[in-house]
Amino acid sequence: MRIIGLAGYSGSGKTTLLSKVIPRLIARGLTVSTLKHAHHEFDVDQPGKDSHTHRMAGATEVLVASSRRFALVHELRGEAEPPLAALLGKLAPVDLVLIEGYKREPHPKLEVHRAAVGMPLLAPNDPAIVAIASDVALPAAPVPVLDLNDVEGIVEILISRAVPLTAAFARAGVA
Repeated sequence: MRIIGLAGYSGSGKTTLLSKVIPRLIARGLTVSTLKHAHHEFDVDQPGKDSHTHRMAGATEVLVASSRRFALVHELRGEAEPPLAALLGKLAPVDLVLIEGYKREPHPKLEVHRAAVGMPLLAPNDPAIVAIASDVALPAAPVPVLDLNDVEGIVEILISRAVPLTAAFARAGVA
């Protein structure tokens, strides 16, 4: 299993880019999973549903399954947020895991930069950023820059710069 991330500030277009990249990766015969970091409290469960009732009653984990999918919700109940490496270990094996967010982690990342967001580049201060996808030219960028609309070029970077899961964290001394 190999991993690579997409990092950038809120509103830069990470999710939109992923929605374009994933079908192209799959068309190349790769199996793909994603892992997204949410900065705010989020809920995938709906009030009024049995699974929500189970969780609100105090269950640590609730697994909901059907003939089409299953979802596992784990309540941390005051525990610390699990590290990225631990979360990646919970995924079923695939060819490529695309990580959205976790911009301060040591895995290789493609920076998604949109000028209108008004935030500085991450790349000058993050040696794990391997390339930038941007809507403007960035002649002083320390890594290759691709046009944000060059989806095929971005797919090539994601495939070529993804690393095995174990290597991503071993290089940074995280295991």
